[in-house]
Amino acid sequence: MKNIKLMPHDLAYAKEMALLSSNPKVKNALGLSDDQTTIEGTERFIEFIIEQEKKLGKQYSRCIFNEEEKLIGVITLKDINRQKKTSHIGTWIGYPYWGQGYNELAKKEILYKAFYELDLDYVFAGAKVTNTRSQKAQEKLPYITLFVENDFPDEHRKLESEVKEKCILHVIEKDKFVSWFGNS
Repeated sequence: MKNIKLMPHDLAYAKEMALLSSNPKVKNALGLSDDQTTIEGTERFIEFIIEQEKKLGKQYSRCIFNEEEKLIGVITLKDINRQKKTSHIGTWIGYPYWGQGYNELAKKEILYKAFYELDLDYVFAGAKVTNTRSQKAQEKLPYITLFVENDFPDEHRKLESEVKEKCILHVIEKDKFVSWFGNS
């Protein structure tokens, strides 16, 4: 049975994370540069994440480990806005682990944190229009509301500005997730 564990970032994971993120399929989907996927670039990313969580509390990022205790990806709640009770979610899974259900398991865990512990009301999930794989993964989630660009135009603009490409926007609402979670 598939299972995951979310663990805080640690520099000890840099080598494996760099190996996974440097795969062209992952690297291109994330829009990463060659420098960002080196061990040194990955160490800078991990240090940045650790510092952001300590200082600002505007994001909550975890490494995803599978049932064999292998690092398989990263999941992040970013742009946490406690006043608006919103956040954006981002996930990437290493190519050898694609299509095995880990993405959905990781989302279930971190959304529990978002809604039950951080008391958020909305978590936005976006994807580049060109990233059909991410879109299909999001569409499988039973608790997601699809194509909410017109309902949340500011969040949509923010996303497109950040990634500098056309994007779609979906949302996970607390009430819908909590209802689904209670019945799962």
